[in-house]
Amino acid sequence: MAVVLPSLNANAGGPLIDIRSVDPTIIVELRYAGQNNLVGYPLYPRGTCALARPEVASGLAAAQAFLRRYQFGLKIWDAYRPVAVQEKLWHASRNSDYVANPEIGVGSLHSWGVAVDATLVDTWNRPVRMPSDFDDFTPAAMWRYMGPHADVRAHVHLLQLAMRNAGFWGLRTEWWHFTIADWQKYLPTQTARTAQVCGTHWQGKL
Repeated sequence: MAVVLPSLNANAGGPLIDIRSVDPTIIVELRYAGQNNLVGYPLYPRGTCALARPEVASGLAAAQAFLRRYQFGLKIWDAYRPVAVQEKLWHASRNSDYVANPEIGVGSLHSWGVAVDATLVDTWNRPVRMPSDFDDFTPAAMWRYMGPHADVRAHVHLLQLAMRNAGFWGLRTEWWHFTIADWQKYLPTQTARTAQVCGTHWQGKL
């Protein structure tokens, strides 16, 4: 079901849909709906769905289909994020390497419905080993895994490959963050023209 972005929370109007309405096999565990997150308390109301632009949801379904061939699947940690929530995260962190300041430039692309935070689960929907936990603001969260564990390297590589093939870009400082490649078309023309979003291109070979 499509919804309209609330004017008090969104940067731009437009339809958002529940990601699981496109593919109900995608697991959703919104970290900001619980206590296991940067601030340690819920920022979303209970029962919040993972919302995104329809094209983003379709891309996630394509990534899910790819991963199912290898007995894995997606888990979504975050999707559309209201500006009010972004403001709370910014005030809690004050670290622009990991959290976008909502008062500068385009803010977070989550607030435009064009970015998601995702990890892998196995065929029984159990979490698999990845480079770090969500919102781990340390070198362990970097896009290119440099650790010693072959299974972690294989998992993050598979996630990146699935998302790239589905039309998403990664982020240098967060292996779990993905933005739809044509994100600029969802922003107002003048805003998109002047936007500077770092780290959205794939860097190096997968």
